[in-house]
Order: sequence, then structure tokens, then C-alpha cells
Amino acid sequence: MPDISLRFHKDMLVLSAPLAAVLARQGIDTARDLEYLNLVEPEAVRDALRLESLAGAQCLVANTEGMAPARLAHQGMEDNLDALAHSALATARGLRPQHLLVEIGPCGLPLDGSSASSLNENRDQYARAARAFAGEEFDAFLLSGFAGASDLKCALMGVGQVSDRPVFASVEVGADGFLLDGRTSLEEAVALMGEFGASVVGFATGAAPRQAAALAGRACAAGYLPVLAQLRVAAHAPKQGEVTPENPYYCPDTMVQAAALLRAAGVQFLRATGEATPAYTGALAATTEGFDVARAVEEA
Repeated sequence: MPDISLRFHKDMLVLSAPLAAVLARQGIDTARDLEYLNLVEPEAVRDALRLESLAGAQCLVANTEGMAPARLAHQGMEDNLDALAHSALATARGLRPQHLLVEIGPCGLPLDGSSASSLNENRDQYARAARAFAGEEFDAFLLSGFAGASDLKCALMGVGQVSDRPVFASVEVGADGFLLDGRTSLEEAVALMGEFGASVVGFATGAAPRQAAALAGRACAAGYLPVLAQLRVAAHAPKQGEVTPENPYYCPDTMVQAAALLRAAGVQFLRATGEATPAYTGALAATTEGFDVARAVEEA
């Protein structure tokens, strides 16, 4: 597995989509059992990841998004953190991906940005989650799904305390360029990511392709780090027939224009999320295959 940092600012790369939507269509209660599948039905996780790999994703994202101890505690699995982490990576590595990322999402604990004890408690959640992957073989952490700057800062600090692996960081952004907490701009979030050690800065949005490309341009202008853009599919609805503000990515074909616009804006890493199927990943991969990053970045 090559070092992913050697590819920064070079060729375009696509991340695999989250597995929850595909597994939910198979009747699995993903709100309760998604992480538990790593132990009891690893073949289901493997098959879902294999479809993403076959679709062309160069970077497989392990089934680890809900691995913060506070979230595992809701299913009574907080004591199985190490076993869940090992099984998730073993399943993904078995597919021999070019690159393997460990995703960690928001821990879900209440957070008071003015309270040192609250900040420390949240930071510890991410440190404990990252520590479970010590000694494992993978390329980078993906911190994704963050709606506010304080939680993102805790995640970056927690992971940075226990690991020197590269970190991809991504925030949830509206079409107006503000995080979903309404208080932090994309530019401010990008600056925070750089300050606290992220190797790749990113955003996730459900905005239409041209709006997403405008957000990407803002992220690129705010710093020099590689940029990840995640496009949220509200619903896979081919019969919709046309783009709507509520669901601009209603079918995989919509990813073709989006990928071209995002590449032109300077993005290097692409991912379809939400209700995306492997076909969405395939559309992103097919559109960008063989292309280098369009953004010119001077060596620091």
C-alpha cells in the first residue's frame, strides 16, 4: 500500500462512498448495527466495499465512521472498540486497495466550547477512537461530518495526540459557504484544519454542481493543502428526471458534470455520500481517471 502523501497535488483520486445506504437496502438496521457488522457479518461489509472498489475507487474508506466510544456505548459495544477496529481494517485490506482510510465521525457528545472539561472530554473521544487503530496498516484518517468548528478542533487535536498518520478533515457546508452551525465560514474552517495538522482539507455539501465548484474554489483559495469535495446524494431517484435544489444528484450521471467542475476548481479528492450507490462512485472515477489535479500549488 503506497504512501498516500506521495500523491498529494498530483493525480485525481476517488474515495469510496459510505456503506450505510447500500446495506440499508439489504434490510440491515444501519443505525444500530453498522459497526457491529464488522464482527458478525464481515462478508456483508466486504461485498459492499468490493462494489466500490470495482466501481473505481482508489481509496477505500473502512466501515469505522461511528467508532467514537460514546457512539458505540449506545449499542453497548464500547468495550469492543479494538476488536471492531481490527476487523474493519482486516476486511478492507483483504480487497487490496490502493489506499485505505479510517473514517471517524462526530462523537455525539454535547459540547460547550467555553468549558475546558467539555472540550477535554470530547477530545478524549477522538483520541480513544484513533488509538484503537495503533499498529494497523492504513494510509490516513478521515474526520468527516463535522458541523461546527469546536467539534472539528477537538477531533483534530484528539487524533493528533495519538497518531502521526495523515488526516483528511471535512466539514458540512451549506450553499452559502457556512458550516451547518451557521457561525463558521468555510475559509475559517480550512484555516483551522491547517492550524491543527490536517493534511487534506475538505467539505461536504448537497449543493448543485456549480455551487459546489464555487465552494471548492473558496477552499482552494484559503490555503495550499489538497482539497476533498464530498457530494451528498439526498435520494437515488432516477425517475426524477431533472436536477432540483433539493436533490441535484438524483442519478449517477449528475456526477459527471460535478466531477469536471470540481476538478477545474482545484479539487483533488472526490467522494459521493448520502444515498449514493457504487454507480455514483463509478461516475466520479470514470470522469477523472488519468487526470492530474488542475490546481497549481507552489512548493512551500
